[in-house]
Amino acid sequence: MKTLEFFLERCILLSRWLLVPLYLALIAILILFAFKAFQEVIHLFVMIETLTETNLVLSALALIDLVLVANLLVMVVLSSYETFVSSLDVREGQEKPTWLGKIDAATIKVKLAVAIVAISSIHLLKAFMTNPSQDMNTPLWNNQLFWLVVIHLVFVLSALLMAVIDRIAFAHHRNH
Repeated sequence: MKTLEFFLERCILLSRWLLVPLYLALIAILILFAFKAFQEVIHLFVMIETLTETNLVLSALALIDLVLVANLLVMVVLSSYETFVSSLDVREGQEKPTWLGKIDAATIKVKLAVAIVAISSIHLLKAFMTNPSQDMNTPLWNNQLFWLVVIHLVFVLSALLMAVIDRIAFAHHRNH
């Protein structure tokens, strides 16, 4: 019976390595984001003479979106790997982000929520900038923009609540 228990515990412990393909998939998406960012920048250089200032700002906001999500991917991959799979073996002379090892799963969730708020803010700003009419009585304002604002406020409230819950629930553990 002891052998069966040992084998079962060993399988459970080793099962954490099943997360690695998921982290590799996120890294592949990060590569796609980098490719898309370079593609967008090249497109902007080609179109710069005919590009309006508003369209340039909107393109910059789209790139900021990519960067925010890419930062999240890196943070999730590195901190999750170190938290759930194995410590990162950093050799002498290699850089290790200062935040690595200080972020737990709850902190990642709060950072993700804050990034979603930032991304939602960018999309909301894009919607306002591309609104064909500045008249707030138009059907577009009443429908699409109204719901974008409501959804954004829900994201803001959710992020705030997650941060408060994180602080209440885990602050004592982080201070020790």
